[in-house]
Amino acid sequence: MTTRRPGWSDLPVGMRAALADRLGAPVVATRIATAGFTRGFAGVLSAADGGRAFVKAAPHDSHLANWYWREATVLDRLPPGLPAPRTRWTLAESGWFAVALDVVDGYPPRHPWEPSELTTTLTAYAEVAAALDPPPSDLAALNPPHLADLAQADILRWGDVAAGREPAPPLPAGLEQLLPELVGLESRLPGYLAPASGLIHGDLRPDNVLLTSHGQVWFCDWTWLCRGPAWFDLVTLLLGGQAVEQQEVTVAALAGTSGASPLTEPAGSSYPEATVGPTPALTTDWLDAAFVAHPAAADAPPDALDVTLAALAGYFLTTAATVPETATEQLAAHQRRSGEYALTWLAHRQGWS
Repeated sequence: MTTRRPGWSDLPVGMRAALADRLGAPVVATRIATAGFTRGFAGVLSAADGGRAFVKAAPHDSHLANWYWREATVLDRLPPGLPAPRTRWTLAESGWFAVALDVVDGYPPRHPWEPSELTTTLTAYAEVAAALDPPPSDLAALNPPHLADLAQADILRWGDVAAGREPAPPLPAGLEQLLPELVGLESRLPGYLAPASGLIHGDLRPDNVLLTSHGQVWFCDWTWLCRGPAWFDLVTLLLGGQAVEQQEVTVAALAGTSGASPLTEPAGSSYPEATVGPTPALTTDWLDAAFVAHPAAADAPPDALDVTLAALAGYFLTTAATVPETATEQLAAHQRRSGEYALTWLAHRQGWS
């Protein structure tokens, strides 16, 4: 299933002319990202002189435009060498806002996670996490929010369900009576997050990762940069690769990505070996071991993974009931699958199943 994004012809004439002017030559080809969960314009523009840019655009008075501006601001201040596409320019025209980013010729990870691709991604993220803790001064000057506050305000949902303030989402058979345990687990999350002073991506999922045939890993969509512990990013990255069916190509050329050679596992990797069959799949035991082995989890509380999975399960399952105007109809299914897998993983760890 694909997402209905605005096409090139849907942009205002003035915006199209302004984009061509900034590119320096007429736009001769567009490749629109057709998958994903947002309704903004997103795609690679190719100009007559061979120039290219990955462009996101939305009406100036929309939440999406604000998000694109925020991402451009963050990308401008990321440390040199961090594997993230950089902002080339922004413009406002005809009631729309656009941001142009460098094009990354890559492809999204396979779903579910393929062991060698996950290992390569985890290794690359360790370097990103180290570069953001302590926070670089340019990024800290943006005064990003703290994840502990965001969790308290928006992520924690089981307590509201138990109190009748939030409708109870459908739960797998046998887990309905475990609501008190879920409330107890998620309630620890803000306290675990609060001591962190470093910065994290804040929305790290496989659809915000691009791999290249040369073994590089790129991290995209930096709108939700916040203060928090890197182990939270680690959980969402591991979870997303098992639960998400749809992928979003965020900053890719959208060409030449099929049939890409799989990445090889780095020599001397500290991550566990996985049994690779015709269709590789990772067990929750493998994901558990990958979490524990990662440098980002070195200072995590012993039950940080359980606490985070409980909180994310509640968040995803309750938000699956509504779709914001900025999102596509596919978002509800994505949230539901993510919540269900978070519960499955948690139940395995807790001995509930």
